[in-house]
Amino acid sequence: MPTGLSGPPAPQGAGVPPPEHGLPVARPQLGTEQSWWWLGVHGGAGVSSLERAVPGGRDAERAWPSGPGNQPVVLVARASAYGLAAAQNAARQWGSKTVTGVDLLGLVVVADAPGRRPRVLRDTVRLVSGAVPRLWEIPWVEQWRLGEPHLPKECVPLARDLTRLTQPT
Repeated sequence: MPTGLSGPPAPQGAGVPPPEHGLPVARPQLGTEQSWWWLGVHGGAGVSSLERAVPGGRDAERAWPSGPGNQPVVLVARASAYGLAAAQNAARQWGSKTVTGVDLLGLVVVADAPGRRPRVLRDTVRLVSGAVPRLWEIPWVEQWRLGEPHLPKECVPLARDLTRLTQPT
C-alpha cells in the first residue's frame, strides 16, 4: 500500500479532456467539522465503512464538496470494473480542472471480493493511480460485511497519511 505520491499532485488542466459526465459539485457546506471529505465515486464504494473505521473524514454524498478554501478530498471506489471506471472518470474531472476548490489527497480502492484481484483489475488500478496524487488499497474486510466496526491493520497507513496530510502546518 503506497503512501507516497503515485501521480500528479495538482490538476494538469490543458491536455486532460474532461469526462462526458462528471460528479456534481455540492452547494457550499459551511461549519462542517471534518479534516477531509470521502467522495464515493459510485454507490457502494465503501465510504460508510471508511467513515466508521478511519476517524476524521466525512461523507461528501457523491458530490465534489465546495466551501471556503480548498476542500481536502479522498476519492473512494470499489475494485470492480465499474468502480474503477468511475474512479477514472472522477480523476479525469479533477485533472481537467473541471472541479475547482479541491485538494485531492488521493484514491482509496476498497476490495470488492475476498482473494486476489484479477490481473485486468490490478492493471486498471495501476493505470488510474497514475492520475491521482496517492493510492491506498484496502483488502476485503469480512467484519465490514457483517456490519461490525473494525479498523483493519491495512487501514492504519491510510489513517496515518490522512492525518499527516490534513494537519495544519
